[in-house]
Amino acid sequence: MHQAIRLAREAVGAGDVPVGAVVVDADGAVLGTGANAREVSGDPSAHAEIVALRAAAEQTGTWRLSGTTLVVTLEPCVMCAGALVQARLDRVVFGADDPKAGAVGSVWDMVRDPRNLHRPEVLRGVLAQECAEPLRAFFSQQRRD
Repeated sequence: MHQAIRLAREAVGAGDVPVGAVVVDADGAVLGTGANAREVSGDPSAHAEIVALRAAAEQTGTWRLSGTTLVVTLEPCVMCAGALVQARLDRVVFGADDPKAGAVGSVWDMVRDPRNLHRPEVLRGVLAQECAEPLRAFFSQQRRD
């Protein structure tokens, strides 16, 4: 999670919402990383989770990321939760809840819906305060500007 937090802080420098994500294998080896890059890329799908999933798929040579864990600083949105299910990750670990758009338990629970063919394990609240701080600072600054 510490690496994801560092990535989140880097996103702020690019003017994006500070969210960072890391995909690791069962041994903890990093397969892919990502930070929000919507502003830099002009791509609405360039959320940290999607960027990290794409990097992990490229690294492994397959879109099936079975046996992996996604660690992300903010609870995934609907788009990202859907991608996590489709990628067949074993586990999702996130820090801060997203009470406005969270799709892993806060507003929706897309990943654990019994209608899904694949349902990853979820661990929430890991270093939640540390993950939330860059978000609070970013949005506080946005309101001042």
